[in-house]
Amino acid sequence: MTTRFHTPVPADFASRIQGTLMGGALGDAFGYLVEFDSLTEIRAKFGSALLVDLSQAPGIAHFSDDTQMTLYTLDGLLDVLEWANNGISADINACQWLAYLRWLKTQGIEAAGHAPEQAPRWIDSQSVLHHQRHPGNACVTGLATGEMGTVFRPVNPDSKGCGTVMRSAPYGLLPNVDAETIYKISSDAASLTHGHPSARQSSGAFSWLIHQLVVGGLPLRAAAESTQARAISEPSADPELLARLESALSLSGAMSTTRSTHDGGLLSGDSLTDALGLGWVAEEALAVALYSVLATEATAGSPVDHFLAAIRLATNHSGDSDSTASIAGNILGAYYGEAALPASWLTLCEAPALIRRLGADFIKLTTGE
Repeated sequence: MTTRFHTPVPADFASRIQGTLMGGALGDAFGYLVEFDSLTEIRAKFGSALLVDLSQAPGIAHFSDDTQMTLYTLDGLLDVLEWANNGISADINACQWLAYLRWLKTQGIEAAGHAPEQAPRWIDSQSVLHHQRHPGNACVTGLATGEMGTVFRPVNPDSKGCGTVMRSAPYGLLPNVDAETIYKISSDAASLTHGHPSARQSSGAFSWLIHQLVVGGLPLRAAAESTQARAISEPSADPELLARLESALSLSGAMSTTRSTHDGGLLSGDSLTDALGLGWVAEEALAVALYSVLATEATAGSPVDHFLAAIRLATNHSGDSDSTASIAGNILGAYYGEAALPASWLTLCEAPALIRRLGADFIKLTTGE
């Protein structure tokens, strides 16, 4: 049985789904090459041009826990959709929690004994996901408690690490679901591991952004402005998130209107992270990625050119390079679809067939195609 929707999805929906997932994985793999390096160390490794191409990886370019958890987010949604196809309404957040507990097990970490068990699913048998790729501390400790975190009963109540944002693009891909529901699903799922309001609100804002691009079909800056407006409207809106979003939009907007020479006024490297943060926490990672895609749009000659320029900008700094580049890749894949993906990078990245398989499953369950 296949789920059918009364309102049609965009004509290029399938391309945008695959673009979002693969764009994030490519950005993640690129940024993961220098995740823990300072800008000085990146320059020492790769020269004055810094890291510019995935071919500079020593062998296969591995993705990190960012892509692992994004795929497990997607699998949690697949679980919900499969139940729906059988006429059963499943608790979305419970399915997500079970999916993340299965991810935790792939990392060789057992949750507390009272944590529930779910029968293995196809994704769990994929050995490429059974590698520890520097998983976030709050994601691990929050899940390992065996307690299902909620807004009202948070685990890691003071944590606002970027582990919520970097895994949350799939929520924004759900068609025929209003944006407010998308925001709530995403922010509720953030509470499974992170209790700080900024972690929840940044996750909700990111999924809102992806939804505006993929389902709403908004232009890039319009989608970003819609995201900022939604963040502002949140009761008890986190001031740090609002400040970072305002800076990302205003700095990228001012730069694009005053630029007279190539790259004039473009914030990069440590100037970028000085302005928007290093990206280790949720609102900073979202802001750095958002600035990177907005500030490079005006000079992009093609979707691939835009992708490369933005991912390089989101990577070459002293902060959390894989998360900021992964989020930027998600955004550009959502905006352009597969047209944004550099063909040569697809041959260098880890497990593209796995990512495409999960994307195809999602497309089939949401459109019947």
